[in-house]
Amino acid sequence: MDAFWIKLWNEQKAAIIAVAALLIVLSSCLIVVDETEQAVIVRLGEPNRVVNRFRPNADFGQTGAGIVWRIPFLEQVVRIDKRVLDVAMERQQVTSADQRRLEVDAYARFRVIDPVKMYETAGTVDRVAEQLQPILNSVLRQELGKRTFASLLTADRGQAMVNIRKGLDREAREYGSQVIDVRIKRADLPDGAPLDAAFTRMTTARQQEAATIRAGGQKNAQIILATAEAEAAKTYAKSFGQDPDFYDFYRAMRSYDATFAQKGSSTSIVLSPDNAYLRQFRGK
Repeated sequence: MDAFWIKLWNEQKAAIIAVAALLIVLSSCLIVVDETEQAVIVRLGEPNRVVNRFRPNADFGQTGAGIVWRIPFLEQVVRIDKRVLDVAMERQQVTSADQRRLEVDAYARFRVIDPVKMYETAGTVDRVAEQLQPILNSVLRQELGKRTFASLLTADRGQAMVNIRKGLDREAREYGSQVIDVRIKRADLPDGAPLDAAFTRMTTARQQEAATIRAGGQKNAQIILATAEAEAAKTYAKSFGQDPDFYDFYRAMRSYDATFAQKGSSTSIVLSPDNAYLRQFRGK
């Protein structure tokens, strides 16, 4: 068997070398572009074409990824991530409109939508993230500096994030990128006296708010009770006015109940049967 291969090599050496060289050239002509990336074909230092370019709402498998031809040695392939990427902001202090110092952690999510422009301005995706980080810091400082600390705890925080995203997106377009979202992970007061003072103020404010709500509730309860009592008195007066004798009997019974039906009392009351107070006992 070894003699066969030696003989074949000796007889077809030139052909074998030619076939091997052809295979090497063909393999260098073919590249595989994954669905998760887009490739810029650079010919002699200038972008020539884009493979698997980002297109919104493109169906998976219909984007142009796969095997692609290129000219060896003349064309270079620059691979650019097609997925959504993150750029994180280092934790820093931001001063709000009411002069509160805040410790803020934020991040932005972006994607490359113009790979040629990104290649010409930044070169790599990592370079884009490096350029966007200080811009995110600056835009976030400017936007939060317009708002109070309390507003960041309300729905107004969402509008602040929209404004920050729009400002950062305008800058990202210069690098062929699009900012999809910006989020604040944490916005806390610095540890120590400022934080303790803020908690004290918040506690006092909540206590005052609770006292105001309780006072309002008591006021409303008194108004409702007075209105109900007035309505009841009006109803009683109307009904008793139709039968004065029954009203006299009813009031006497209420008086007897208050006078004689005291639980735990050892007081004795002695009255003459002819006493006017006991007239309802005697009947007509």
